Amino acid sequence: MNRTTLSLIAGTTALAAVTGFAALSQPDAPGAETTAKAAAQLPVERTSLLCPAPSTSDIAETSYTSFTPVTKGTGSGGKAELRAAAQQSADGPAAGEDDGESGGKQTGKQTGKQTGKQTGKPVLAPKEPGEPVTADSSGAEAPALVGTADGRFAPGWTVQETTEVAAGTGRGLQGVNCTAPDTDFWFPGVSTAADRTDYVHLTNPDDSAAVVDIELYGKDGALKSAVGEGLTVQPHSTDPVLLSTLTDEEQSGLTVHVNVRSGRVGAAVQALDDRIGGDWLAASADPAGSLVLPGIPKDATSVRLVAFAPGDADADLKVRLASPSGLITPAGHETVHVKGGMTTAVDLGDVTRGEAGSLVLTPTDRSVPVVAAVQVVRGKDGKQESAYIPATRPVGTRATSADNSAEDSTLSLTAPGRAATVKVTASAGSEGGTPVSKTYTIRAGTTQDIEPPVPAGLKGTFALTVEPVSGGPVYGARTLAATEGGVPAFTVQTLPDDRGTVAVPEADEDLSVLQK
Repeated sequence: MNRTTLSLIAGTTALAAVTGFAALSQPDAPGAETTAKAAAQLPVERTSLLCPAPSTSDIAETSYTSFTPVTKGTGSGGKAELRAAAQQSADGPAAGEDDGESGGKQTGKQTGKQTGKQTGKPVLAPKEPGEPVTADSSGAEAPALVGTADGRFAPGWTVQETTEVAAGTGRGLQGVNCTAPDTDFWFPGVSTAADRTDYVHLTNPDDSAAVVDIELYGKDGALKSAVGEGLTVQPHSTDPVLLSTLTDEEQSGLTVHVNVRSGRVGAAVQALDDRIGGDWLAASADPAGSLVLPGIPKDATSVRLVAFAPGDADADLKVRLASPSGLITPAGHETVHVKGGMTTAVDLGDVTRGEAGSLVLTPTDRSVPVVAAVQVVRGKDGKQESAYIPATRPVGTRATSADNSAEDSTLSLTAPGRAATVKVTASAGSEGGTPVSKTYTIRAGTTQDIEPPVPAGLKGTFALTVEPVSGGPVYGARTLAATEGGVPAFTVQTLPDDRGTVAVPEADEDLSVLQK
């Protein structure tokens, strides 16, 4: 058996192991129908999530909420747990030590480094799917977390990190969904202005170092910065990189591109403002010709759109607001022109005018891939708070949102094309309660703010799952709100498909590969 044959067999085996179990059957008889069958949707068997270090404020109060929706076909085994990123795996190098595989240079600031084998209890360890589990931390020393879930805990596993900061830069409510490690991230909407303190948090969950490039793009194109090239993120560690240290230019509308040369990382931007609070900025959906940015609060006093075209071609986008009554073109902002390789920022003011809304960006002519996000401000006269909404993927098969309360959560759903019917399920509470489901119809071209169903006998917080039943694509976002000292604090998380299932093609035996 030659090396090529061995590679083919190994590749096929690896595919089946990663995506699920592929059924093997006897070859068809001569002349039988050989058309490929549709891939089966099977539950994923393993999920990884990374949560950034929540705050550098001594008065920060952070809560973590873990939830896995019940998924058919998962079996009875498995577990999920979150641990501090610096807790080292038993067979890897000590955190903070170079593994000898990377020639990149060290980033400037690192937190939570420890050495030795993994020790201590996990921060979170859910007991059953369908039941939220919570944990809390205080102060500036809370580390980044690395989580893994397998078996019945893996499909749709979601962890929400929510932090309250009562005063200081970035005061208010900051929330982020813990994300899977990846190799490419776009963050439109960051700033290096004097009144902003923006960090990109890089977390490496693996046993070998990751090498990362951080690129900045402003209104005139790429900003020169040799400092952002070849940054090394050590195994099982997290590095918050202050963006203003990467360039001498001060700009308020920038796009950050995190490109991982080797390895993989989790990435999120913490955008903190001296005057209007701050929040986490999650990565935008992959560059695309049309984008949806759902869930702009109806009482937004300022909305700022930031868009970037990664290629050389310019993009001309039609700007519309999906309101409760239909698609509306904002007066004076009918279109936006985005030059290739440059970031464009547009102030839309109070575009929602007291109604729920979502931005829908579509090409006016030819389709050019772009990424986008909006900065949203609530409040007036020195009592303001800000949050960020990136372009997102549709809900797809199912989306999951953790850490909801009976009074402070709003679910926003948008059907930019055809009308859609969705089922929304509130889970049991973290301390008790019975799940409940409701069905909603979202009319074509509209956004509907929904007061989520609440579990009967609720104690603690609960999770929401959104499942389209019929109709066109649906996009969603969840807003958490809390008023403190007259400041309307809030945070918004989008609801893309939770990727709880994966398409697994049916495989047939083909002994001809052994005859080569």
